[in-house]
Amino acid sequence: MPLRTIGKLLAATELKALAAKTRRLRELQTLYFGSAPRELACLSRVKNLQAGTLLISADNAAVAAKLRQLAPTLLASLRKSEAEVTGIRIEVQVSGARAERRERPRPKALSIDAVEKFDELAKSMEDGTLKLALQGLVRRRRREGSV
Repeated sequence: MPLRTIGKLLAATELKALAAKTRRLRELQTLYFGSAPRELACLSRVKNLQAGTLLISADNAAVAAKLRQLAPTLLASLRKSEAEVTGIRIEVQVSGARAERRERPRPKALSIDAVEKFDELAKSMEDGTLKLALQGLVRRRRREGSV
């Protein structure tokens, strides 16, 4: 069998079709990431588009359940940019040991003023779980150096 050059391989019809499909899925993933809530989008991905149905793969059952609840809203949002999408199907695809772990979004830093106001609010409240939660928030933010 003769050796082919890389240029000839890349020009092959099969590879062109695969590259086009990959590019299309990347575009759909970008649209999906812009439509879905960030926390859910980070834990799911577009897997395929077949006969107008967008197949989304979720990392776990909880993410899949929430995405199923949001499916009508997601579909409406996606259809604004992509009329070809007529439905959404969500499935769970748990991967054992992931080579890459997606980072959790870091909480936004609070201003010094905001932390002080939370501290004042906690001091003005009666003892209870809300007061303890506010005190914990203030303590963590001061320790983390947000203040």
